[in-house]
Amino acid sequence: MQLTRRQVCAFGATTVLAGAMGMRVTPVLAAENDFEEALKAFTGGAEVQTARVSLSAPEIAENGNTVPISVDVDSPMTDDDYVAEVMVICDANPRAGIATFRFSPMCGEAAASTRVRLAQTQNVVAVAKMNDGSFFMDKKVVKVTIGGCGG
Repeated sequence: MQLTRRQVCAFGATTVLAGAMGMRVTPVLAAENDFEEALKAFTGGAEVQTARVSLSAPEIAENGNTVPISVDVDSPMTDDDYVAEVMVICDANPRAGIATFRFSPMCGEAAASTRVRLAQTQNVVAVAKMNDGSFFMDKKVVKVTIGGCGG
């Protein structure tokens, strides 16, 4: 391949301009899953009990791009006892955090649903933070199949 003088000058000018603007060429790296960090940041390292939270997710997801999930927390939702937040995280996506739902006593019930994208078969975890600082969770394994093959 032979370069013309015009191509060499254009490449040189582009390189100088990129350097002047402080741009660097760096390889793109895939994000690492931050499940443990996200869980610890949400709970502050507090003990998480497996009660009061009900997570609904399909056992097998034929399409990982749109997986329906719903979360329901058993709470009277009064001023003295209510769910403040529910965080949904997963342990195999590039980023663990899927969604965070915030509630108040005026909500009447602590329930939410959404559709999420899952990269592969993994655990989906819902963690509820109560107004008194206690935490509760539920976990489901969702098997993501390729092309709807359940094998």
